[in-house]
Amino acid sequence: MADLAPTSVLNDSISNPSSSDTRQIFGSNLKSGKVQPTQLRLLTTSERCLQYKITTTCNLRIGPKSNCPGLTVKASRESLGITEQHKNNKLERVAETDDRSELFEDMKQRFVDFKKHKYMENLEHYQNLAKCQAPKFMVISCADSRVCPSTILGFQPGEAFVVRNIANLVPPFESGPSETNAALEFSVNFLKIENILVVGHSCCGGIRALMGMDDEVDKSFIQNWVVVGKDARSWTKAAASKLSFDQQCKHCEKESINRSLLNLLTYPWIEEKVKKGVLAVHGGYYDFVECTFEKWTLDYKEDNLKEKHGRISVKNHLFWS
Repeated sequence: MADLAPTSVLNDSISNPSSSDTRQIFGSNLKSGKVQPTQLRLLTTSERCLQYKITTTCNLRIGPKSNCPGLTVKASRESLGITEQHKNNKLERVAETDDRSELFEDMKQRFVDFKKHKYMENLEHYQNLAKCQAPKFMVISCADSRVCPSTILGFQPGEAFVVRNIANLVPPFESGPSETNAALEFSVNFLKIENILVVGHSCCGGIRALMGMDDEVDKSFIQNWVVVGKDARSWTKAAASKLSFDQQCKHCEKESINRSLLNLLTYPWIEEKVKKGVLAVHGGYYDFVECTFEKWTLDYKEDNLKEKHGRISVKNHLFWS
């Protein structure tokens, strides 16, 4: 948008219209008194970040000897340094665009390979998936880029309904709606999945944020989310208070999984199915430093769950390395 400077009225005499630094635009013959010249200063910013100063001087002369040269314009171009800066920025943007193009070219090749070697070779399977899905697992894992459940556990398309969030947390039923419990509702009540697997992992930034958060400061989006694991944090502080902060975080990474398994049972329609034995809830822990995986299953005991701070009871505890 142009910035329009205030119009000013000059008190000095009319400038010579034949001056060499001006160019005549148009003129007219008027029969009124002498009008003082008016100066208008207009500033605009173009896409190239150049500033132009346009000064227009309107000279009106009245009388038989008047040639009425009329409106004259002077323009000056400024801030050439900004031009050079813009050119450099443009070159940088071009380089960034080239890098992104290479990334997507690589992605395109991977998609083409998938279509050729997996989709087309298993066409009937993928055509059936297009009609419906019937996964056996609902997986809740961390959004960490190093923890892809399909890669780690070999899930193929159609085998697992997956939701990922910071620190693979399950909020309790009373916390209200979120994308995680919406996915739970859909997978349990509509897809009729038989297993819920909560997968935690080593070096989790979300758990580290949970363990290091200050209750007295204003919370960020991350803190407002990871506070879902406050019970795991409390258990860790009580059980591992003498350990280093890093060791406490590792302890909490596993404890938060167990707290999430208990939170799953706060959903009436999940607890009902677990109690009937048609749905099982499992915990998993992936250590990507050592490349090991632990798996365990919640041993549902209604009496233990009625205790205010009942510890989780597990079965089928396995360790894969």
